[in-house]
Amino acid sequence: MASNLKIGTSNACNITALSLACEVNDVLRSISPRWKMQILHGIAGGTKQFSLLKKAFPSLSDQILGKRLSDLFNDELIGKIVIKETVPKHINYFVTDRGFELLKIIDDLHKWGLSDKISIKKDK
Repeated sequence: MASNLKIGTSNACNITALSLACEVNDVLRSISPRWKMQILHGIAGGTKQFSLLKKAFPSLSDQILGKRLSDLFNDELIGKIVIKETVPKHINYFVTDRGFELLKIIDDLHKWGLSDKISIKKDK
């Protein structure tokens, strides 16, 4: 989750109500933070280091990139290999089996969204 919610606020109550109504809401909230799926997709495509991810997503701040990598790691969607022999040490990220399963679902969702089955209107 992007930030801590204050207990008792209407937002916290709404999230709890949605969670109780359907667990899918928890899943969607977990994968929806900005940049999270783009970073996962970037790592799957071969962009394995922090500095390369920064180049791939130049408008992404170091702080958010670090947070999203941490989130992806904690969600067990990516793993990391620390190369201590380099100065500074390098960390290579890789997509886990769980991450590849999610990417297949996201790809299917993307294809569904592009199909004639749904018309996605963008805010103007």
